[in-house]
Amino acid sequence: MLPKTIFIFTLTLLTTSLMAQQKRIRDYGLEPGILSPGPLNAITDVAGVKVGHQTLIEGDNIRTGVTAILPHEGNVFQQKVPAAIYIGNGFGKLMGYSQVEELGNIETPIVLTNTLSVPTAADALIDYTLAQEENADVRSVNPVVGETNDGRLNDIRGRHVRKEHVLQAIASAASGPVAEGNVGAGTGTICFGFKGGIGTASRRLPEADGGYTVGVLAQTNFGGVLQVDGLPVGEELRKKKASNGSGDGSCMIVVATDAPAGARNLRRMAKRAMLGLARTGGIASNGSGDYVIAFSTAEGLRIPYSPESPLLEQRVLDNSAMTPLFLATIEATEEAILNSLFMAETMTGSGHTVEALPVDKVVEMTGRNRKE
Repeated sequence: MLPKTIFIFTLTLLTTSLMAQQKRIRDYGLEPGILSPGPLNAITDVAGVKVGHQTLIEGDNIRTGVTAILPHEGNVFQQKVPAAIYIGNGFGKLMGYSQVEELGNIETPIVLTNTLSVPTAADALIDYTLAQEENADVRSVNPVVGETNDGRLNDIRGRHVRKEHVLQAIASAASGPVAEGNVGAGTGTICFGFKGGIGTASRRLPEADGGYTVGVLAQTNFGGVLQVDGLPVGEELRKKKASNGSGDGSCMIVVATDAPAGARNLRRMAKRAMLGLARTGGIASNGSGDYVIAFSTAEGLRIPYSPESPLLEQRVLDNSAMTPLFLATIEATEEAILNSLFMAETMTGSGHTVEALPVDKVVEMTGRNRKE
């Protein structure tokens, strides 16, 4: 069980976050890209995908959490999903990379947390997998855990994330709207010198291009010079000394799609997510760990743990069908990152205060530019 103080605060914060005045970027009339979002404009627009958070805030210096992404509702170990990971810049501690790279699939939920809690999260994922009845004979598990360093606002050395927090994030995972901003793994993150967090977005292709959905969730903790919908608002904000953040940090990006893309083309989609990061002004600096995990939920591409035949029969998209999915990935990544900023709130922790993005100023700048 969670300590009562943290547990109560977690529920309170999540409720407050959903009811806060913060709005997503589209609520201000800004619509990045040309493709249409899904109904929720979230990674959960990809059918079967679920997201859960555990947010830890206690005292003056605990500002961290866990975010879990479930690729489908079943036993992921028994029915693995095709997947790929792309490293934009490798200053990070992503666990599980080599087996995904080698075999082209993911066999556990994906967990995001802080840098020093990766081993704890991996241990929890192993517990979660071994505890399922179908997995009684399993003796090897490849947990996939990503991270960013929230050590400015959070007492990261205290390693306050425990296995029960990870398991509760998985157990609470649901389809539907996804909480954004200062929640889960984004609780203590900083982006472009402002409060970062969790953000999500989606794109749905026209029927002529397959009608597929691409959803993205981002944990933002990186730097650069912010751009919003193509406008270099970060330059003006810097002139006004509204931001003093460095370029270092990290970003974890999770891309989900229902398109029948194999591991090779999923890696190509993952590469394009970095273009979406670049459209927000991110620079993938020397000290930044920028990773993209991409997977397909297409049932026809599931990889059974115990196949009935040594031959797998799968129908995958041809290379020539990938371009619209690339565009969808770029646009959804850009908007997910911007949503993380628009939905985040000013936070104080460990003796530091990080201000939220001055959204009113940003909206004013974009409006002024349109008039000009």
